[in-house]
Amino acid sequence: MKPTLIMAAVPRELELLVSALEEPYRDPDTIFPATEGTIGGRRLVCCAGGIGKTNAASAATSLVERYRPELIVITGCGGAYPGSGLSVGDLALASDEIFGDEGVVTPTGWLDLGQMELPLLTKGERSWYNSIPLARHEAQKAMKLAGNHGLRLVRGRFVTVSSCSGTKGRGQELARRYQAVCENMEGAAIALTALRYSIPCLEIRGISNLVEDRDMSRWDIGRAVEAAQRFVIKVIEEMSK
Repeated sequence: MKPTLIMAAVPRELELLVSALEEPYRDPDTIFPATEGTIGGRRLVCCAGGIGKTNAASAATSLVERYRPELIVITGCGGAYPGSGLSVGDLALASDEIFGDEGVVTPTGWLDLGQMELPLLTKGERSWYNSIPLARHEAQKAMKLAGNHGLRLVRGRFVTVSSCSGTKGRGQELARRYQAVCENMEGAAIALTALRYSIPCLEIRGISNLVEDRDMSRWDIGRAVEAAQRFVIKVIEEMSK
């Protein structure tokens, strides 16, 4: 049975998932530490690959080569953009992941990779630039599941950045540029790896903070990562039926 690979940045974002595994097993032969187990009979591999795009892409590639998963699920926390309708503790589901930093700042404004004609990936006659699509079918099922459980789940574009937005103005800029709902530091890199290997990818994050002038006293990372993991467990259980 091919596993589902669940990826996050730091162990805290996977603690509940790992504790829910039946017959957990720590694989000693992976470069990035991974824990195997099952939920509802479905085989899972959980890995906290590290902060940022470089760690995320390296970990995803290493684990895909080793396990050949049938699905990749990205989870963790994210910062919600102004106008997204999201609040701390809400759940967000990615329709697409955007590489927010890749491009060039010119005297006349921002140019993305498409405008620069520099694709991140080309397969056959199709190329992808800043925007990476995520699995549609699995996302629709997740939306339906959230509705059935009375959970608030907002679907929209996520932006992956190297430098988190610590001002309201920067958040507004990225939200307008990409028509996005939230940001993170790893998702697009994992999504691109999944696309390269033709593996469906689902991304579910809990909102830890609003993107505003940075004030960590208003954040709640614990609430965000707990909400995300509890919903991911529901998604896995539903897939196991």
